[in-house]
Amino acid sequence: MATEKSRSSRTPRFPRVGISACLLGERVRYDGGHKRDDILLENLEGICELVPVCPEDELGLGTPREPIGLVGDPRDPRLVGLETGLDLTERMTAFCRKRAGEMESEGIQGFILKSKSPSCGLRDLEVAAPGGEVLNSGVGFWAKALLDRFPGLPMEESDRLREGPLLEAFLERILAFSPVGKGGGPLDPREGDA
Repeated sequence: MATEKSRSSRTPRFPRVGISACLLGERVRYDGGHKRDDILLENLEGICELVPVCPEDELGLGTPREPIGLVGDPRDPRLVGLETGLDLTERMTAFCRKRAGEMESEGIQGFILKSKSPSCGLRDLEVAAPGGEVLNSGVGFWAKALLDRFPGLPMEESDRLREGPLLEAFLERILAFSPVGKGGGPLDPREGDA
């Protein structure tokens, strides 16, 4: 079996696509469950080499764990435990920046993120604003780290990629995208349909 170092230095057979680990059926969610997406995975089979990432699990929050959410200023929310109020913002920000840097050496050509996740969601996440108002304007911490590190990297949320034209367009963007750090790319995925 190839080591991680030798695996990342070889030329991949298929484009390497990062994916939220729960979508592969890994039991990394806060409740100890997963969100395996059989339709999405069936559509990607034989097309992409999938590289799982779960920021919450990799940060060491444990499984099961307290659910987390976005609170405060919608433009710069905090990440907190919804039961205890434990603020995880700095830890998660530092982890996501470091892990995004590691993705560069892994030759990732795109990323599929779990929709509605406070760490992975790409658009319209609920943010509990001051005064109790809930706004649908947040971006997950992992998604933000990827967007900041790799502008133009093909990225999309799982719920939008299950099938149809968006999946086809996403796969075309991945195939056209040169490895991370070496090429330009398409529009910022937060700006709507590609």
